[in-house]
Amino acid sequence: MTAGNEAQGVRWDLSDLYSGPDDPQLEADLSAVLAEAQSFEKKFRGRIQIAGGPPPGLVAEAVAEMERIIERLGKACAFADLLHASDVTPPAHGALVARTQEQASAVRQSLLFLELEWLALSDADVEPALNDPACARYRHFLRSMRRYRPHVLSEPEEKILEEKANTGTRAFTRLFDEVLSSLTFAVEVDGTTQQLNESEILNLMRDDKRAVRQAASDALTRGLRANELLLGFIFNTLVQDHSIDDRLRKYGDPMQARHLANEISGQTVAALMQACEARHDLVQRYYGLKRRLLGLQELADYDRYAPISQEPDAVPWARGRELVLAAYDAFSPRIREIAELFFTRRWIDAEARNGKRGGAFSASTVPSLHPYVLLNYTGRMYDVMTVAHELGHGVHQYLSRQQGYLQADTPLTTAETASVFGEMLVFEHLLREVAEPKQRLALLCNKIEDTIATVFRQICLTRFEQKLHQARREQGELSRESICDLWQSANAALYGDTVRLTDNYRWWWTYIPHFIHTPFYCYAYGFGELLVLALYETYRREGAAFVPRYLDLLAAGGSDTPENLLRPLGIDVNSPGFWQLGLEPFRKMVEEAERLAG
Repeated sequence: MTAGNEAQGVRWDLSDLYSGPDDPQLEADLSAVLAEAQSFEKKFRGRIQIAGGPPPGLVAEAVAEMERIIERLGKACAFADLLHASDVTPPAHGALVARTQEQASAVRQSLLFLELEWLALSDADVEPALNDPACARYRHFLRSMRRYRPHVLSEPEEKILEEKANTGTRAFTRLFDEVLSSLTFAVEVDGTTQQLNESEILNLMRDDKRAVRQAASDALTRGLRANELLLGFIFNTLVQDHSIDDRLRKYGDPMQARHLANEISGQTVAALMQACEARHDLVQRYYGLKRRLLGLQELADYDRYAPISQEPDAVPWARGRELVLAAYDAFSPRIREIAELFFTRRWIDAEARNGKRGGAFSASTVPSLHPYVLLNYTGRMYDVMTVAHELGHGVHQYLSRQQGYLQADTPLTTAETASVFGEMLVFEHLLREVAEPKQRLALLCNKIEDTIATVFRQICLTRFEQKLHQARREQGELSRESICDLWQSANAALYGDTVRLTDNYRWWWTYIPHFIHTPFYCYAYGFGELLVLALYETYRREGAAFVPRYLDLLAAGGSDTPENLLRPLGIDVNSPGFWQLGLEPFRKMVEEAERLAG
């Protein structure tokens, strides 16, 4: 099967934000929010950092007013980012991103004093406010802000860094997105040369014909290598910028800032990574099985996602939608009800087209409105799982809106909970519908490969980032070939001798956006997948009694630490044996695939 664009015409409607880039309300909001921020500064500057600590009522008033200003700003920024993601080609879209970023910097300049004054207070001075009912709504926000106390700079320094980011990290990130979104890859399929975008060429890596997969691999690499100078320069620049930021803020380790943002300890993350790396044998065991199922002498990197049997016809968009909604409904009618809003109210953009950002995401936008989902649907069962994944994010973000702008979003460690749980619901739903062993095996293999991609590969990517940042700090700017060597080495540790990593594969670090947008994001995927596998075991045991506590977890958003929010569900992520609990279901899946194959 060669999947096409099964979701043609499925585009989101951003008018709940603004009617378009020329909407007068957009410019009015951008102007008004700066004036409001400047008035806020005049009203509250010098009233937080006072002897004995500020009155709790004043703290609550200031935070509530700041939240309202930031949300109004966030609405404009979200619109610009979504418009740009849907089509990077019009210059006006890029210009609007720049305009909102510049105005956002100006607003943050006026609000920055509040954080710095709060952090300058002693622990004893902030406790009265933290324990007062007036600050109850913002208690976690106020408490968690203080974890950055050792890493903030002076106000003039912070203002300079904020303003320069628009021509630094944010500019290079935007350049990366625009380059990748505008690339097309020439590939010959069945005697016809096609010009495909990134999503379409990656989709061909899942074709049932090996020649097509290899041609797609070659085409992807040619396109990336044609831009290797630019992509490598962006990469090197942002890695160096990260190093400078760590030095200025006194972070001792390249991952420390990410751990703080994720509200998780470095020891817990190290335990996660080591537990996953200790079970590389399960990954290699599975790929050994897959090689035999495909009847190949060796498995190449472009064979990793090959279907083990000829895939059925493409899954139409309407069918994919119903599969996801039915699986959600069987778990919780409330979750189905929310997920359905994304389709009926056009909060989703699924059409694969040139100029559109590749991959998929769910943007929470602002709590007073609703999230939007972007993906590139081509009709494969993999795409159905992507719909389930992103709608899981969307449901999570929709439910957590009640926490307000400052506490609605979760740290990355728990941000993947609902998305991965949604995939599990759809997987189990499909498995219940299939009795024939070959079809069950095909579904199981897809799920195993998803888990490998979400857990083991993401940990592998994190290990690559660690080596990359360390090498950059020790050796200076790295050659592109040196980065390729680090990439190939980190991946070889995962695949062993069960997958042959070709010379093409050496260059595939260049298109991964997480390295650019959010350094060290990737381990959160592994965290989320193993957390969900453990949660799903609890759901299997408890049945319907589990559902209300799960919905409470989603609705809590980021209003407390991950550790505290997960405790009512019987989860302790700091327990040394926790990650084994999540890895055990994966081991059973591999064994079941071996049994079915036999």
